[in-house]
Amino acid sequence: MTTNLETVEAACAHLAESGGPITFTAVAEHTGISRTTLYRNPQLRAVIDDHRSHSHDRHTLTGLAAEIAHLRAGLEALADRVRNQEERLRHLEGRSTTRRQAN
Repeated sequence: MTTNLETVEAACAHLAESGGPITFTAVAEHTGISRTTLYRNPQLRAVIDDHRSHSHDRHTLTGLAAEIAHLRAGLEALADRVRNQEERLRHLEGRSTTRRQAN
């Protein structure tokens, strides 16, 4: 049994091979999965967005702009995770220092 993720991957690959536009509407029509589900499920949305960004010709300004936007979004998400982890480390180090001083 195939999962929605596999189905969406296959649909995007088929649309890319056939030269058709990779849109949420096209993927919904091809898979039978509602557009609402495609938009609301982060994994499915990421697959479609990834295929859409790679479907642009990288040698055009539009393709380069899409690639930069995609990379920027990934970098910002990574930076947020790093900041969150640093904050957690500072909190844990503060607790550890407080315990050592109490002993």
